Amino acid sequence: MPATAPAPERHLVAHLARFSGELRHVGVPVGLRDEIDGAAALRFIDIGDPEEVRLALRSALKIPRRWWAAFDRLFDESWRRAALPHPARDRNAPRIPRRWRGDENTEAPLARIRRQLDERTGTGEAEVPDADGELPGYSPRALLRKKVFDECTPDDLRDMERLLERLAARIATRPSRRLVPSARGPVVDVRRSFRRSLAHGGELVELARRARAVELPSLVVLCDTSGSMDACSRFLLAFVFALRKVTRRTEIFAFNTSLTRLTPWLRTGDVTGTLERLARNVEDWSGGTRIGECLLAFVDNHLRHTVRSDTTVLILSDGLDRGDTGSLETALLAIRRRARRIIWLNPLMGDPRYRPEAKGMQAALPHVDRLVPAHNLEALEALLPMIER
Repeated sequence: MPATAPAPERHLVAHLARFSGELRHVGVPVGLRDEIDGAAALRFIDIGDPEEVRLALRSALKIPRRWWAAFDRLFDESWRRAALPHPARDRNAPRIPRRWRGDENTEAPLARIRRQLDERTGTGEAEVPDADGELPGYSPRALLRKKVFDECTPDDLRDMERLLERLAARIATRPSRRLVPSARGPVVDVRRSFRRSLAHGGELVELARRARAVELPSLVVLCDTSGSMDACSRFLLAFVFALRKVTRRTEIFAFNTSLTRLTPWLRTGDVTGTLERLARNVEDWSGGTRIGECLLAFVDNHLRHTVRSDTTVLILSDGLDRGDTGSLETALLAIRRRARRIIWLNPLMGDPRYRPEAKGMQAALPHVDRLVPAHNLEALEALLPMIER
């Protein structure tokens, strides 16, 4: 039986690793973390465009400006041009490190990879890349990221909990522009350094340093738990609970025909158990919905204490309101005046045929900053940059 041909994506990762080795060989500082970033960057560009590949790798590998000329030269040799034949080596000659110039193939690497990808796509054999930048192939996590919440089972929720936590943890690692005192920060704090020197007779014994602070967003989440949202609300709440673990500046409310503050319920780390207790104890869970009246109750009782000028308000609802849309507009207008932004997450937007024509959505649209889908993990992942800004 003939051996299976290597997947083009795997070949691309191996080619990148060898190219990084070539860069290190001439002195360009490229680390393993840079290689991982480079592999991730290649997933988002046209691999058939050499110039796009060059710019993406130069940015992802974080090549210093003084090494750009060496990088461009090695890139042309390793990616653009066809591989050169290896000359016969004299056994009596001194052994020196061999420069890698590609595979033993006369076709340029980028052209070969692009051709293999096109062939795979044409035969329906394209492999699915993993979301975490691992080698391509079958991945349950990749399938879970794309699986619509309506089709998920309770077992899927348990499998998703770890992915949701990793997703939310990205917020806790985002550096802000603000610099704060740090023991080993990369920036020297000149003023504090001179102030410290006064204790040593003006000698700069130790330099004070600063680093970029990790800025956690302030969030208020209003989640629709009515019957029309039943298939999605558990997964959306699990994501919100994960956000709450990484940023304590998060307030969570559930609404259907009445408003319930959920934040005190989240002291346990058991997401599934917490959701079950909420379903048993929250009034009218999976029942009807009156979005306008519930948001007005939030404005009257909680807005002043929970929403500030830096707060992002997330509303998780399909917008199928049975109440008065005038109340909804009044409430959103009051929230909009006080909050930094309002983002409305609608699970129905996962269907390309969906149009926001329900009365609730029509009333809400003029007052929200963004209307985004929330039908699977990929959609929630796309939400994170909006929260971080």
